[in-house]
Amino acid sequence: MNTNSNVYTVIYTTIVVILVAALLAFVASKLGPSQEANEKAETVSQVLTAAQFGDKEHWQQIGNAATLAFFAENVLDNAPVVSVAELKALNYRLKAGEDVAIPVYEFNSGVRVIPVYGAGLWGPVWGYIAVDMADGLRIVGAYFDHEGETPGLGGKIKDDPAFRAEFVGEKIDALTEGNPFDIVKGGSPAGDLEDSKVDAISGATMTSKGLEAALDVWLGAYVKSLPAAAEEEEEPSDE
Repeated sequence: MNTNSNVYTVIYTTIVVILVAALLAFVASKLGPSQEANEKAETVSQVLTAAQFGDKEHWQQIGNAATLAFFAENVLDNAPVVSVAELKALNYRLKAGEDVAIPVYEFNSGVRVIPVYGAGLWGPVWGYIAVDMADGLRIVGAYFDHEGETPGLGGKIKDDPAFRAEFVGEKIDALTEGNPFDIVKGGSPAGDLEDSKVDAISGATMTSKGLEAALDVWLGAYVKSLPAAAEEEEEPSDE
């Protein structure tokens, strides 16, 4: 065959494309389960960190298998792990006003973990808020992550433990519709853990506002999902 002909070029190119596609498909089939396991373990480690079972470094050190095993042993009702991509899809539905059942992780320690998802300055932000079920809406831990926020500024939602620590002890506001939590300059007055506020990150206004909006959407949905009976119990009896 004439190697300089158009027919040869087309045949050669087609064969190369088929071989490359087959190779990529083979690699994807082999790596797919491993990638899914890594993503699941990463999500679980963030949930467990928020729930105060250990920090991220601990879960990284013990590995994926041990992290997933600990989660399975301590979460109630064998709750399925919801990926960040699934949180994104749920977020669209929540913002559209749909009645969505958000995933909530309940642990045998008495802690309940609520996911949040929204938009930061450069991409999505997400995280997990842990509350003590014995004290309804009191926050006992938090963990946040992002896709592309600026290191040293918006990236502090993940990298600065002091920011996450501000949430501990605060309460989710179940009375102010659409605004159960605030991230504002100055945060809570010293010693006030009842006003549902933390201090915004200096120099990262858009990231702070994006995370606050995410908290309002998801925590708002969580508050709406609480049994009406629990609210009625707080009302004085007519008898």
